[in-house]
Amino acid sequence: MVPESGRWQVRRWQDVPPAQRRTMRFAAASAVAGVVVATGAVTAAGPWDGGQRKAERAVAAAAARAGDQGRPGAAGRAPAAAPPVLGALRAGRPGTREGLTAALEPLLQDPALGPDRSASVVDVATGEPLYGAAQDAPYTPASTIKAATAAAALAALGPEHRIETTVVRSGDGIVLVGGGDPTLTARPAAGGGPRFASLTELADATARALKAAGGRRTRLAYDASRYTGPAQHVIGPNENIAPVSALMVDEGRLDDSDRGPADRSAEPAADAARRFAALLQERGVEVEGEPAEGRAAPGAARLAAVSSAPLADLVERALTNSDNDIAEALARQTALASGQPASFEGAGKAVTDRLAALGLPMAGVRIADGSGLDRADQATAEFLARLLARTADPAAPRLRPVLTGLPVAGFTGTLRQRYPRETVGRATVRAKTGTLTGVNTLAGTAVTPSGRLLAFAFLASGTSSPDGAQQALDRLASAVAATTD
Repeated sequence: MVPESGRWQVRRWQDVPPAQRRTMRFAAASAVAGVVVATGAVTAAGPWDGGQRKAERAVAAAAARAGDQGRPGAAGRAPAAAPPVLGALRAGRPGTREGLTAALEPLLQDPALGPDRSASVVDVATGEPLYGAAQDAPYTPASTIKAATAAAALAALGPEHRIETTVVRSGDGIVLVGGGDPTLTARPAAGGGPRFASLTELADATARALKAAGGRRTRLAYDASRYTGPAQHVIGPNENIAPVSALMVDEGRLDDSDRGPADRSAEPAADAARRFAALLQERGVEVEGEPAEGRAAPGAARLAAVSSAPLADLVERALTNSDNDIAEALARQTALASGQPASFEGAGKAVTDRLAALGLPMAGVRIADGSGLDRADQATAEFLARLLARTADPAAPRLRPVLTGLPVAGFTGTLRQRYPRETVGRATVRAKTGTLTGVNTLAGTAVTPSGRLLAFAFLASGTSSPDGAQQALDRLASAVAATTD
């Protein structure tokens, strides 16, 4: 790893490959993650960059420069700082396993976790298993399976892959062709986050192309045939996910939200086409009749196209916000890259095959969807912990966005409201949450006071209180973060 500046610099930052940049960012961010607890302002600061808020990283870096050496805090308090965790990961001494066992076993007995629970902790630097409790028993993973979906998509396509939405000619009209980008948006760009594909810009380019060819009138069809099989998730119409379509705008949301539950369109492809027709009309192109479903002819001339943000950004958004629509799109993009049908079944097979190729323990693992909403999904704690350890492997930089996309305890995404101040694990735990009725899960990484990176997974089934179960899981993750050598 080469610093951006200073006497050890051997190449410019812009010459560093994108995948390596992400590794370097993650290493730098993790190195100072613990000192983030010194400020409350970072929770609302932006913008995003590589899975972490710029303000959060800047405050942490400033504190690190001030000389905090990362000494363990008092009991019940978060450590002040954590040293680097990538590039020079430390292996633990023999007492680590005994210490983890003593810390975790009483916490696993918490009644809030229900009658069935499992756990796995792995040393990322060495791959050494440090703790396991029913770790090879399959459980419903809920949204923690999104980490597996993301890893499979990155393995299949790479972090720089983009999804295109195109407009092509068709006889006396045009066809809007969906490529499977759920982040295609009709809203104005805002903030400093990833630049998503704009339906407005696509309409601008299409109108210009039509006018340049002497046309101000057209018929419009839409093609969402890139995905196959049932569009409706097995849970049925639900405010947590739209019908899975290769063509949709703003995830089929019927309000102004960009994350979380919302009323959804029952026909997202048709709604996207109608919105596109309206945008063309505003730009002086008359659209005859209602947009109709159709197919783009093979080799049809392209008029315009827009591309999604890089796959790495989609992965980070899916994990940070637990975005079900993006997760299902990632699974189908994996299927397309693997020669499988872009359906729930085809995506499940493609994701499973990619995960197996990563050398993960697949016994008991079943991928039924990409989002974890399907209770038919099955995963073991060992599988999830090993998966996260694999994504930190320096030999697999294309998987790094899985780690950079994990919510930061107490600061971002689905962990923003958890891990209150003065809590061990705040800022040093990054983890994917999972919640279904009666199911609560947590899988992620923790930086210890000595600078070790540990991957963990905790799965609980039969829970009766979501809040109680989440608090119990957070205590388990905090215990991992407090591990001393």
